[in-house]
Amino acid sequence: MTDELAPAPAALQVNPGHVRVGDGYAATFAVCGYPADVGPAWLEPLLSYPARVTVAVHIDPVPPVLAAPMLRKQRARLESSRRLDADRGRLGDPVVDAAAGDAADLADRVARGAAKLFRVGVYVTVHARTVEELADVSAGVRAAAAAVLLDLQPTTFRHHLGYATTLPLGVDAVGMRRVMDTDALAAAFPFASADLAAPPPGQLPEVGGVLYGVNTDSTGVLMWDRWAQDNHNMVVLARSGAGKSYFVKCDLLRQLYQGVHAAVIDPEDEYVALAGHVGGTVVRLGEHGVRVNPLDLPADDRPDTLTRRGLALHSIIAVMLGTGPGAGAGLDAAEKAALDGVITATYRQAGITGDPATWGRPAPLLPDLAACLADGDDVARGLAARLAPWTQGSHSQMFTGPTTVDPRSHLTVWSLRHLPDELRTVGTMLALDAIWRDVDNPSSSRRRQVVVDEAWLLMRDGDGARFLARMAKAARKRAAGLTVVTQDAADLLATELGVAVISNAATQVLLRQSSQAIDAVTDAFRLTAGEARLLLSADRGEGLLVAGGTRVPFRAVASVREHALAVTSPARPPAPGTASASHA
Repeated sequence: MTDELAPAPAALQVNPGHVRVGDGYAATFAVCGYPADVGPAWLEPLLSYPARVTVAVHIDPVPPVLAAPMLRKQRARLESSRRLDADRGRLGDPVVDAAAGDAADLADRVARGAAKLFRVGVYVTVHARTVEELADVSAGVRAAAAAVLLDLQPTTFRHHLGYATTLPLGVDAVGMRRVMDTDALAAAFPFASADLAAPPPGQLPEVGGVLYGVNTDSTGVLMWDRWAQDNHNMVVLARSGAGKSYFVKCDLLRQLYQGVHAAVIDPEDEYVALAGHVGGTVVRLGEHGVRVNPLDLPADDRPDTLTRRGLALHSIIAVMLGTGPGAGAGLDAAEKAALDGVITATYRQAGITGDPATWGRPAPLLPDLAACLADGDDVARGLAARLAPWTQGSHSQMFTGPTTVDPRSHLTVWSLRHLPDELRTVGTMLALDAIWRDVDNPSSSRRRQVVVDEAWLLMRDGDGARFLARMAKAARKRAAGLTVVTQDAADLLATELGVAVISNAATQVLLRQSSQAIDAVTDAFRLTAGEARLLLSADRGEGLLVAGGTRVPFRAVASVREHALAVTSPARPPAPGTASASHA
């Protein structure tokens, strides 16, 4: 049954060729003719038809004590027909010959217990808004069925019975059954199409969405609108080389086409060419002269701006103190209390207080904060010593002056390629903080997409992981969508914060997985054995879209120009319009 439970219609008007159900119309067809042989998913043309079509399959097992006599009688009728034709010198009917052979084979398998018999009725109800639309859709459904040798006949004068038969009541009011064996019946499963469902009659399709690729189980394309989901977040999990960056770059380009502003945290300069193509901004953290001041205040006039900046500084400084040479375990309670008082004092020394009129003054720098810590008690002086590498040592280049970059652009790429490994977690945190200040601006309602590539860099730090989890939970209220991309699926799923990030993503894309991580991925996303095998054997760019109860296998595709921007390493050009996600 592909329809959902719904309230009973206000009225049911019966006509010879259809029934009027409330404000719509419906017509029911019974499958009366079947091909001699059926392949896997032989009901697929009806289940995936792009309209509101309800398919009901009624199954009653035939008791074994009745199955054998039934087959004997059928074989006797067919054999008598063949002998009668032979006695009269007529050519044998190939249909009768084929049926006799099938009946003999089926009788043998039933006798050995290798098959069972079932009385099966297959009924199709087509729904539409008008009579004219009903006729058009009905013709299309019958044509699709005829293409696989299924004969659909209307339940003339009995459409009200047919409508009741396809409701989730378990009642076959039409009674047009056909005996099938176990293999033919099993080949009809599953009763769900791999394509996304069409909107019901009376509801216009959503305007929006981007092309994710082509459905590998059908001839359809996969269009998906993340902005129409419960939240706008997406996670992309895949092993290295599976095409995750290729897919994300194609998605990013198509979101930009629709006016979405985007910011990307790029550890390996994979998005720089794309930013140059669309006229975006690239911020290369770690290059000479590029500085970011974490004490900058956001450009808004909310009364709690200074308080929120202080809380953000707690997370940033905790990440600094939890990484790099001589790293500790972040901040304990005494250190957090000392830092909280010093943050307020540092802003006060720069002339910035709780009065919004002072917030336009130049913000203090991280060395100023360290100097205030050095003038405090023993706990504060200990923090100042731990911050020394970031204020006057080897890591201080980014923090010794005011911010030199303006990240406000329709596409901003924060490149971490020039940062040493010890600074990448801090660089990711600084970039996310700057992005969040822009996203959290209440004066803008523009959609924003935030892409965190190689998110494991941030998730390996407790404070960084908590910041990312908070961002995932709060992004929807700010018309923003967070895209988390990582190749370490097992590590992400092993932590509560990682699971929280995944749980707050309504769109989940799984590409090829490693054999070491597939068990964790299978448990977390409740994959079937077939879906797990798909992810283990998928080619580059092939995977599974998981969104609630929707599971769609697909292959990412791109145009030739998109392919040139999305591919990571030089490769042979794809065929026009059929670029695959190779070498990503």
